[in-house]
Order: sequence, then C-alpha cells, then structure tokens
Amino acid sequence: MFRIFCVLIGYALGMLQSAYFLGRVVGKIDIREFGSGNAGFTNATRVLGKKVGALVFLFDFLKVIVAFLICSFVFKEAGKVAGLYAGLGAILGHNFPFYLGFRGGKGIACTLGLMLFFNWQIALITYGIGFIVFMAKKYISLSSLTMTLIYPIIMVILKGKFGFSIEEILLMCLLCILAFIKHRANIERLLKGNENKFGSKKKEN
Repeated sequence: MFRIFCVLIGYALGMLQSAYFLGRVVGKIDIREFGSGNAGFTNATRVLGKKVGALVFLFDFLKVIVAFLICSFVFKEAGKVAGLYAGLGAILGHNFPFYLGFRGGKGIACTLGLMLFFNWQIALITYGIGFIVFMAKKYISLSSLTMTLIYPIIMVILKGKFGFSIEEILLMCLLCILAFIKHRANIERLLKGNENKFGSKKKEN
C-alpha cells in the first residue's frame, strides 16, 4: 500500500510544471504552443532563454528530490524503495499532468535528480558519461537517453557492492523505458541523422 501512496505524493509534486508556469509569467505564453511543444527545460531554454531554462531545470531536478525525501522519511521502513516510487510518481506527474491535458515534459531533469539521491556514486559516473556524449555529439536527447540507459546497467554490475534489490533495479529500468518512449521522435530523428544539435535554431524536442 505504501507504494501507491508514494506514487501519489510524487505525482502531486511532479505536476508543479515550472516550464509551463514560467512561460505564463515570463513570456505570457503557453510553452507547449511554441518550439517543440514540450514543457521541459530544453524547450524553455530555446523559447525563453538560458536563465529561464536553468530555473526550469533546477526546479524539476529538485522537486523529485523533495518527493524522494518526504516518502523516505514517512515510510522509513521501506527506505530508498519508497523514495524510488515517489520519484516515479513525480516523473509521471511531470510528464503527464492531468490539469494540462496530460501534456508535460519528458522527465529527464527529474530523472537525474532521482538518480543522484538514490545513489550518488552511480549518478556521478552516469553524469560523466552523459557529459562526454554531449560534448562529442552535441545532442541533448542522445546524452539524456544514454544516461537513463547506463544507470540501471551500472546498478546491475554493482548489485553486489551496493546490495540493490531486484525491485529497485526494475524501477530504474522502468524509468529508462519511459524516457525512451517520451523520446521516440528524437530517436527517429537520430536514426535518420536529422536531429537538431544543442543551440540549433531549428525545432527540437
């Protein structure tokens, strides 16, 4: 039962759509009607500028951490599993906010925040690999997908060292699958060789 409560708590926090609200306040626009139509930090950066994009990233990163900490504290006996379910709920709330017609972001900033608080050692390795991919290719989408894929793989490799449960690994795999589903248009463009690089003035998701 605690799993359901954690997902619901996370979903409520995840629905705090920073890109949407900052778009309304700063640009007097619905961010989902401009650029890629995505309510996330990449589109916010392209449409509203780097400062707004940075605020969006920071807020989305932190709201998952808040959800993680709340549920880990309330359901102490479950430990980090409770935090993971809260993080999953927050990412679902971010990606599919019901009051915005289930049109939100892609959840990468949220996922990165969850990675950090679940296991900071693996997170730093993951961030490093993602940074290398970005510097080499300049594709935010490719870097994001690489990080979501690498994290659960490293969890499997280091399962013995950190004592990860099968449930924890499966939850991170689920988040990886969710990220790939949300990035399916980007994946198609990457395969065709016409994905936009960071800083491009063209439409990017």
